[in-house]
Amino acid sequence: MQFLTSFLLLLASLHSSAAPPPPSGYRSTLTHVDSKGGFTRAQPLRRAAHRSRHRASTVLLGSYSRTSSSSDTRPTRLYSGQAEYLMELAIGMPPVPFVALVDTGSDLTWTQCKPCKLCFAQDTPIYDPTASSTFSPVTCSNTNSLAIWSSNCSASTPCRYRYAYGDGAYSAGHGDCRADHVRQGPEDEPVGAVTPATASAQEPSKRRECEAVGGVQFGVVAMCGAAWCKAPAAYERDAELRQRLPYNSTGTVGLGRGSLSLVVQLGVGKFYCLTDFFNTSLGSPVLFGSLAKLADPTDGTTMQSTPLVQSTQNPSRYFISLEGISLGNTQLTIPNGTFDLRSDGDGGTIVDSGTIFTILVESAFRVVVDHVAEVLGQAVANASSLDSPCFPAPAGAWQLPDMPDMVLHFASGADMRLPRDNYMSFNHEELSFCLNIVGTAWSTSVLGNFQQQNIQMLFDTTVGQLSFVHTDCSKL
Repeated sequence: MQFLTSFLLLLASLHSSAAPPPPSGYRSTLTHVDSKGGFTRAQPLRRAAHRSRHRASTVLLGSYSRTSSSSDTRPTRLYSGQAEYLMELAIGMPPVPFVALVDTGSDLTWTQCKPCKLCFAQDTPIYDPTASSTFSPVTCSNTNSLAIWSSNCSASTPCRYRYAYGDGAYSAGHGDCRADHVRQGPEDEPVGAVTPATASAQEPSKRRECEAVGGVQFGVVAMCGAAWCKAPAAYERDAELRQRLPYNSTGTVGLGRGSLSLVVQLGVGKFYCLTDFFNTSLGSPVLFGSLAKLADPTDGTTMQSTPLVQSTQNPSRYFISLEGISLGNTQLTIPNGTFDLRSDGDGGTIVDSGTIFTILVESAFRVVVDHVAEVLGQAVANASSLDSPCFPAPAGAWQLPDMPDMVLHFASGADMRLPRDNYMSFNHEELSFCLNIVGTAWSTSVLGNFQQQNIQMLFDTTVGQLSFVHTDCSKL
């Protein structure tokens, strides 16, 4: 099995002679959060819509916070419990498995560790750093300080850190910063060093930050957002959401563009290919480094590329320039500049693996809905809503009718062609045709993962480019 990653910058402190040479490429599998639920075809869509509403409420409010304190009142961007895909990893020697949410919009990678006063329940054993033979301390005296670490961290003080998400959840801890091995799956062979801040959890008001250097920054802590931030009041009222908070995960893999991100610290590009949304038993491949290459297209299309846009306000996000939308041969009448990223950080279009349905600014959303209604010859049932709009199916209809491709026009002439099943679905329970795109009153749009089905997505951060091509992701 190909190893996911090799963290080799700390090998001097970890007796590098025992570690294997780093591979040039890494492969793993993304598992959908609903893959083990035994759901009917309609249930994943309903659950996705539920998660999508909560994700949209945080993803568009502002950037995630690395050093937010309990006095913060503005909600931040990321909600760690709302990602859609999981990755299985292992830490330490002997390896302890953990399941991490995959998030392209945040940077920190973390899992829970002992001792932990505020840890949520998890199916796998909680990582005990003292039981790992590859565990090694990294002191605060290292000079490669990062934004989430405290400025008063020194060789004589315990390492402390805090990383907050948009729903008020956060990862935090104190104690010695540590280095250990991480591998993809439970193999016995170590694949390199990772630098976690391992600690027992303290009360939120007492949380600090910490400093560690080299390798990949890997926080090991508890999540207890409701007690820390004012943002998650909705989750306090939502028992169903609260019960599903960890989504069978015990941490997060941050794959954003910031300096803490796994891909940035490894200095490699990343690639994923999401399989059929309704077949949650299928894994989706994710590849890094030399393996992150686009395969030959399966439908006669060619590879398309568009620049990644850097946002100074949201540096961890993958922004691209959406310039227009077509339905079949009809260019929709959306004013120029509707999707532009402005200098103040507002606007723009984000590619996000954790958002299910594409989110369009309201003016563009209304135009798309009107044209879909015209194609179907049906009035939308929930015309005033910004939720995924549905249209009554004609009597006797049990599947979607033929519909033209939707085309997203990006900068540099890149066109992402979405076949019908990448933007529409048939609701068997309500006998309706549903457009799996939602609207927002905010100024930022998001390309969601439903629209990315069976499209290879290659993020090359070294040249600042997103490339994509259609293929059967289940065959990669």
